[in-house]
Amino acid sequence: MVAERPENRVFGKRAQQHVVILASGDKIRHMTIRPWMAAVTFCFAGMFTVGYLAATSYLVLRDDLIGATMARQARMQHDYEDRISALRAQVDRVTSRQLLDQQVVEEKVEKLMQQQLALSARHGKLDALLNRAENAGATGTAPLTDGTPVVDGRRADAVGAINAIMGATGGAQKKTTQLAYAATNESVADRADRLFSKVTLSLKDLEHEQIDRIQTLTAGASETADAIQAILRRTGFDVTETAAGGDSETAIGGPFVEPVDVTDPFEASINDLDVALDRLDNARRTARKLPFGNPAPASSITSRFGNRTDPFLGRLALHAGIDFRARTGTEIGATGAGTVVVAGRNGGYGNMVEIDHGNGLTTRYAHLSRVLVRVGDHVEASTPIGLSGTTGRSTGPHLHYEVRRDGKALDPMRFLTAGMKLTTYMD
Repeated sequence: MVAERPENRVFGKRAQQHVVILASGDKIRHMTIRPWMAAVTFCFAGMFTVGYLAATSYLVLRDDLIGATMARQARMQHDYEDRISALRAQVDRVTSRQLLDQQVVEEKVEKLMQQQLALSARHGKLDALLNRAENAGATGTAPLTDGTPVVDGRRADAVGAINAIMGATGGAQKKTTQLAYAATNESVADRADRLFSKVTLSLKDLEHEQIDRIQTLTAGASETADAIQAILRRTGFDVTETAAGGDSETAIGGPFVEPVDVTDPFEASINDLDVALDRLDNARRTARKLPFGNPAPASSITSRFGNRTDPFLGRLALHAGIDFRARTGTEIGATGAGTVVVAGRNGGYGNMVEIDHGNGLTTRYAHLSRVLVRVGDHVEASTPIGLSGTTGRSTGPHLHYEVRRDGKALDPMRFLTAGMKLTTYMD
């Protein structure tokens, strides 16, 4: 027995089934359409419709999408190119500035090197003058250093400072790319200016130090020369007067050439020092030629220059020199450089030596027991010229010493006093 299938009922009514009949000639076929088949068919139709609409929309909107994408890519490319152009322009500006800074630094380095070379040349010129001034005794109080500048409290060579500056500029060349993106706190030019300022100030201080030392030496030489000239004038001689005749030591000459216009303070101070040293040398040379020495330093004076009672006649007479108490055989020295013009017996002088010192000035040494020089001999100050005695018109062993100018007797004490004063200026 076949079980009865439960029939679909809707609210108690039987649902009617849909049947599709297909006729083809004598053949008739029918197919029952189930609900699920309708649903599947509807779903496939919906999906086809949605796909069709999507494909149609894509085909319609594809050109617009492609155009928008290409426009966006073009804008991005333009922005990228603009950024690259801006970076290149910034790099070019930094490079140009670096080149300008390097040119400025090179100019300053050249100027600094010229200053260094000038100071070195000046120091070379000073060596001879300083040695000459020290030999002349015209020393100053300010110390003189070499041509080396002081930077940050330390003595450093200008070449080292220049190398530091050039190293800074070389390092800046490597940082050009970084400078295109970020600015530094101190530029190369600022650093170079700072270093140049320190080195330049050091060179200026060194230059002022040299000039101050030169001026000190000039003042010392001038004061010494003035003092010697004042002493010589008090004895009746002038340096220009005694130097007018000239000799082999001061013989100079040459064609006349217009003087160089000296505007540099250092060159002017060098010239002033040279002139002052020449004055000092001339004054000392003149003083050494004049008879300012003592013929018998260990002997005392027994009779001075001037009128006195004659020891033989007992009446007033002029004593033309001064007498030194000296035992027989005491060595007598020349009081200055000159040429022997008399050497032997000379009347009341006994054995006498007369020395010509130039400029009409002569000295006489009388009553000698022995003469040690001959006529024509050239003697220097303190050169032994004889031994004391009592020859000639004499009452006992002593030295009679005279100073004459153009044959006229002068007081020898003026020369002895001047000689003692000149001692401090002649060394």
